[in-house]
Amino acid sequence: MILTGAEIVVETLIEQGTDVVFGYPGGQVIDLYDALYTRSDRIHHVLTAHEQGASHAADGYARVSGKVGVVIATSGPGATNLVTGIATAYLDSIPLVAITGNVPNSLIGRDSFQEVDITGITLPITKHNFFVKSVDQLADTIREAFAIAKSGRPGPVLVDVPKDVQKAAFEYAAAAVVEKTPQRKAKDDKLQKAAEMIAASEKPYIYIGGGVITAGVSEEITALADLIDAPIGCTMMGLSAVPNENPRFLGMEGMHGHYASSVGQDEADLIITIGARFSDRATGNVAKYARRAKILHMDADGAELNKNVSVHLSMECDIKDALGRLLGLVESRQHPEWMARIAELKAEEEKQLREITPEDKLTPYALIREVSRHTAPDTPVATDVGQHQMWTAQYYPFAKPRTFASSGGLGTMGYGLGAAIGAAYASGKKTVLFTGDGSFGMNLNELATLSANNIPVVIILMNNGVLGMVRQWQTLFFDRHYSNTMLTDRKTDFVKLADAFGMAGYRISEKSELESVLTKAFAEEGPVLVECMIDKDEFVLPMLPPGGCIEDIIVKVEGE
Repeated sequence: MILTGAEIVVETLIEQGTDVVFGYPGGQVIDLYDALYTRSDRIHHVLTAHEQGASHAADGYARVSGKVGVVIATSGPGATNLVTGIATAYLDSIPLVAITGNVPNSLIGRDSFQEVDITGITLPITKHNFFVKSVDQLADTIREAFAIAKSGRPGPVLVDVPKDVQKAAFEYAAAAVVEKTPQRKAKDDKLQKAAEMIAASEKPYIYIGGGVITAGVSEEITALADLIDAPIGCTMMGLSAVPNENPRFLGMEGMHGHYASSVGQDEADLIITIGARFSDRATGNVAKYARRAKILHMDADGAELNKNVSVHLSMECDIKDALGRLLGLVESRQHPEWMARIAELKAEEEKQLREITPEDKLTPYALIREVSRHTAPDTPVATDVGQHQMWTAQYYPFAKPRTFASSGGLGTMGYGLGAAIGAAYASGKKTVLFTGDGSFGMNLNELATLSANNIPVVIILMNNGVLGMVRQWQTLFFDRHYSNTMLTDRKTDFVKLADAFGMAGYRISEKSELESVLTKAFAEEGPVLVECMIDKDEFVLPMLPPGGCIEDIIVKVEGE
């Protein structure tokens, strides 16, 4: 059938399984929005307050659904407003397709109104991007974008479509949903070597990252841990892959990781790394990282192998296939002394936690634990970036994969509200957002999106009146020079703000109010904001100083 380019774009999105897109209209995408209007019975568009919010919503949708998230923006400032969201998805390997409009081909390069070279701008933060010069290339280009976004190590792809291409007519023929490009299989001799390394180990430690969630290998990870009697630690991106209640799971390691997880990794003699990339926040001082251990590294992206840390055995491979075959090569082992040591570390961690979380105080720990009592195992949880993010990573009891959406690699303040919107659409479930007063202020305009669509998001806003993470660094490493981290001069009443946006708002000032207020908040059918007053001197602990090693770990701050 003959369709316009704009209609071809929307039909191809539907063809590829897209049921919801996020975006904001403008002059160079009016044709696209007209095509969305006439197909609204088959594809739903969510109008956000800002293009950055739309890009984060598409990202959150992708993290929770496992599908490709889609965002649409007009040319110029509309396109550039997507950049932070695209970079966020790129650093965390999230499959995203961004479709932007541009001025007609005849006006490209003439500094036309709202013209910008968005393919050039986004080249370093996309897996690939396309400038579509002709309508006959349009459908296949979008299909290729989907294939690239979800294959191998996932990531964002941008498709820039000039206005004349959107208006031109061409024959459209539906095609099948594109498949992921097959990944290379691990070589038999490497898997055999891996099995031999595991057999020789007395202190094995399984270390997982976001690649485990992408590969869908949660069951294989727990099976391997049980088979070889090993604890499991993770990066922040690996959270939710293994249930917190699993006795082998030690939680996140690294700069703000759990004590048992970080020390356990340091004392291991073999680190089996799967779908993680050894970022600086995870390793600290690379020269002193894992000094006692051999490292086995499996990843979908060969560029990550031996990049940050030199390893003893590396495999660029289909992780699911490799783990399935490895399980058949490994014999059952027991390591009672090693597991006894892990138990000691966990007990020490519990002792440290009791010392920094007094029972009579409204602490982040008490708040997060009480919130978790009001949620289901499959409740999506999003965060912004800062202390509240790390507290959530440390304390929230994740139970199922794809229930955590947070900006890890880029550390994007203002990410959370958009991501929570996308997560709610992906899951169809009430979603929780943990945020702080600093991060929340960056994109709180998306409250309008929440309210207009009655999206069931419970916002837990930890208000300590400061930019908490930066202030924590100023306390520990800059002689308490609190330069521009105090927010107490701001007069924002967040409960009144919620009301102004047409949603319920509550405030918790004392620990005794937790249960009753949260019960009311979670009973709300639509969006709700709960402001929680947190002491500015609550710190994220433990902490490895930047560039430090495990001997430098900080578990308590005197005179907080």
